[in-house]
Amino acid sequence: MRGRGALGLVLGCVALVVGVVAAVADVPVLGVVAGSFGIAAGLAASHLGGRADALDERLEQADARVAHLTDELALAVEAGEGAAAQPAASQAAPVVPADDEEALVDAETGLFGERYFDVTLASRVAAARRHLRPVAVVLVDVVSGIRTGEPEVVDPVLVADHVRATLREADTACRLDDGRFALLLEDTPENGAVWTVERLRRALAATRSDLTLWAGVACYPAHAFHADELHDRAVAALVAAKQWRQDRIEVATSSE
Repeated sequence: MRGRGALGLVLGCVALVVGVVAAVADVPVLGVVAGSFGIAAGLAASHLGGRADALDERLEQADARVAHLTDELALAVEAGEGAAAQPAASQAAPVVPADDEEALVDAETGLFGERYFDVTLASRVAAARRHLRPVAVVLVDVVSGIRTGEPEVVDPVLVADHVRATLREADTACRLDDGRFALLLEDTPENGAVWTVERLRRALAATRSDLTLWAGVACYPAHAFHADELHDRAVAALVAAKQWRQDRIEVATSSE
């Protein structure tokens, strides 16, 4: 508004000066020029005024649109916070019957049972394949009296306690129906699995000197690409470890 007023004032002053000169000098041509400047000043002021009015109208429309979008955004945020406070039914934890829970857990040690191991092994291998990460399966058998020729079953609670103390929160420990222990080690290659079992062996040896630990290790994808094959590789490695009359950790090979 200030710019268009200044331009109109300048053109008007020019027209006035030219008109005065024309009157003093008695030159009609200058009068015509002065009139032309006056007309130009009027047209310029009118044109600029029209453009300024259109610009003001557009700015008002834009401000109204921004205010409308702001209100919509505030409503959306408020609705999103309300939805977050009440999780959807699809995200709710499934209800597991009491008898199924008992079937998934070993009653003697409190670890997961063989049924849980079978289901979880398949899902962990599928997840490892999807995320391109390794996963290790370890089968462990612990006995006493091997050195004296009188093998005996070791208290499973003792072994379970040391397994819990050794494994990470992301790992899974299970006790199988035949008394062996099965470990699922997340994001763990062959050397990491061997070191985990070695830590368990040392912890048990520090507790009782008459214990013997055998373990079979198989890893995805180094030794197998499917859950059943991975389990078979771990079983074969455990069988090989039990050929020794001392602590032994055997690692599977893909050719077994």
